[in-house]
Amino acid sequence: MWQLLAKPLLGVVTDSVKGFVETKKLKSEVKIAQIAAEKKKNEDIATGAIKWEQSAVDQMKGSWKDEFVLLALMIPAICSFIGPLRPHIAEGFEVLSNLPEYYTHLLYLACSVSLGVRAVPGIKGMISKKK
Repeated sequence: MWQLLAKPLLGVVTDSVKGFVETKKLKSEVKIAQIAAEKKKNEDIATGAIKWEQSAVDQMKGSWKDEFVLLALMIPAICSFIGPLRPHIAEGFEVLSNLPEYYTHLLYLACSVSLGVRAVPGIKGMISKKK
């Protein structure tokens, strides 16, 4: 009688253990594949197979810098539609227009890099045109 009850229960326990072991095995295989993919990507970056822009975008995941730059650019645009703030916005842009040229280039470069745009060629063109 016990044998009749024990066989099905033993089968259920055996199947559960096999399923647990298989799940653990698959999870470890996924982790190994992720590590291998990350290693391959880093090797490609080192050899230049992946462009700088893609690498920069990957590094910015979870970063707040691009949101800060976007807010800094959008706040004056939004405030220019609010009547009492218009004089302050106009005065701010007047002050910005009087900044030294090298500083405006640095701002352009910093904002571009923060947003993941490779700005060095553009900066070189801007500086060489003015000379």
